Amino acid sequence: MNIVYSLLALVGGIAIGIQAVVNGGLGKKVGTMEASFISFFIGTAALFFTVLFFGKGNILAISEVPKMNLIGGLLGAFYVFVMVLVTPKIGVVATLMTVIVGQLLIGSIIDHFGLFGGERFAFEPTKLFALLLMLIGVFLFNK
Repeated sequence: MNIVYSLLALVGGIAIGIQAVVNGGLGKKVGTMEASFISFFIGTAALFFTVLFFGKGNILAISEVPKMNLIGGLLGAFYVFVMVLVTPKIGVVATLMTVIVGQLLIGSIIDHFGLFGGERFAFEPTKLFALLLMLIGVFLFNK
């Protein structure tokens, strides 16, 4: 079953790559903030109808969720805004490479300390070396 989740993650990554260029183009036409809003609004509408027709959870349990778990939407909005702003300036690949390094860096910190209730996975020197190589790769790619 892990292969299914891995393939789904791969497709999600492909979607992010497409989203970067599509939202960047939208931002050129309507403005950065406006494009971010439009993108999030359409996504919100799509999720609303998905939950309405296919949802199996309990959306009313939101009052029982730790407040820290509610910042995901803000982080997502910030991410979309950054992608709309940055992609037209440095390109899709450079943007995604830098985003991926940022994701891996914060993911390593979260894993190492078990932040937000996650499992702990030690940050070893080989992981640091890999991140440094990726940062060098981003620098060389953008040079």
